[in-house]
Amino acid sequence: MDLSWYDINEAKIPKGTVRTRFAPSPTGSMHIGNLRTALYAFLIARNLGGTFILRIEDTDQSRYTEGATETIYRTLHECGLFHDEGPDIGGPAGPYIQTQRREIYTKYAELLIEKGGAYRCFCQRDDKVPESGGEDKPGQKYDGRCALLTLEQIEEKLSQKAPFVIRQKIPREGTTTFSDLIYGDITVENSTLDDNVLIKSDGLPTYNFANVVDDHLMGITHVVRGSEYLSSSPKYNLLYKSFGWPVPAYIHCPPVMRDGQHKMSKRHGDPSYEDLIAQGYLSSAILNYVALLGWSPGGERELFTLSELKEIFDIKGISKSPAIFDKAKLNYFNSAYIRALPPGEFHEAALPYLTESAALGQDTRAIASLLQQRCEKLMDIPAQIAFFVKLPSYSAEIYRNKKAKTDETLSLNILRELLPVLQEQNGWTVECIHDTLIAFAEEKGMKKATALWPLRIALSGQTVTPGGAIEICYVLGKAEALSRIEHGIKVLLHHPGMK
Repeated sequence: MDLSWYDINEAKIPKGTVRTRFAPSPTGSMHIGNLRTALYAFLIARNLGGTFILRIEDTDQSRYTEGATETIYRTLHECGLFHDEGPDIGGPAGPYIQTQRREIYTKYAELLIEKGGAYRCFCQRDDKVPESGGEDKPGQKYDGRCALLTLEQIEEKLSQKAPFVIRQKIPREGTTTFSDLIYGDITVENSTLDDNVLIKSDGLPTYNFANVVDDHLMGITHVVRGSEYLSSSPKYNLLYKSFGWPVPAYIHCPPVMRDGQHKMSKRHGDPSYEDLIAQGYLSSAILNYVALLGWSPGGERELFTLSELKEIFDIKGISKSPAIFDKAKLNYFNSAYIRALPPGEFHEAALPYLTESAALGQDTRAIASLLQQRCEKLMDIPAQIAFFVKLPSYSAEIYRNKKAKTDETLSLNILRELLPVLQEQNGWTVECIHDTLIAFAEEKGMKKATALWPLRIALSGQTVTPGGAIEICYVLGKAEALSRIEHGIKVLLHHPGMK
């Protein structure tokens, strides 16, 4: 077998620096576990002065989803996880899409057969062994009968153009040990491992083969993936051993759980990154929270920018224990990030949720300033400001407030006396309205809270609002504010016992 191609490929492998990769399958949205894998691989590369690679693993064409690759690009870009090599920007180890590397896998599979680490399997569906067209089904273990075929039998089947797959040849005896930077050394009995399919009958590789070949040829030094791949790692090690290749450092991350018993799953409606964005979470908040799902920086601090994470991320901080995705905790992170935004940036982020107010000519920047310190997630905004667009129905009872020391009678008197004062108001700015209302309270010998509570209720129709009576008055505009005060007077007049 001419191995000149092998020597050429070996000479092309980048060496000398840390190289990590994120290798998603284009099967839909970016779920939280995948985002965490991308983040950890990115942070390891950046912290150690290395290279971060994006590779698209699309060999399972039955699961391919149109537009999913673009979703991967967009998500990484929005999160600031910029790759140094990948399908869109190229690099020294391309192509970076597995279906474009098909001939590479075939050559290495043939070489593995020559080295005694693999064999052709001609078994068919009616042989009562796993189907030859793809990977074995979970729980099934191939009996290895085709590994016993003689060279003559193999040549005969090939001459008959019998379909086949290529399987890994697992030792029947002994043990295999692999090392993981999180879980330590793990040893398994070879008798528990199956001869998994490496090349399917359609000529495409399975994940189990392609990821090993690609990681070697791309010079990957640190492999970051979920702990569900721990059980497959012995077989990967045996592949490395058969080829005589160095084994990269394994970093298997703990699962992300919905609760104490169940892993997060798209099939069960758990949110993807895109879902969280649609629900009004900020990318920066999501990324910060995801970083702490299974990793601890030490100490009490929890809020970190991506730049700070690049400086402090340490593999030793990754835990073995499952991480539970807590929406309430994410809300805390998100509200903190929202409060920290420059006002202009928050206004831009909130603007898509302020369209109805904008259509009414209301000052969206003023509304945003009222919301920023009171907003957990952007999707909450429409409900928080609905009263600006339309006054809700309300009863006179909410004018009663112990702290403000108001009741229905006092509220009616205040609104009646305040209406002509605001009708004569010339300037309709926050400052002018403030000065007028404070002067009114002082003239009537009232505390500010007493004078403004009835106005706040009349303007909003609710007891809890972003901003107080002065700010609401300004945002509504003079005509709408006066109209709502008149309506408030009518509500109070129709209350039993009022005149």
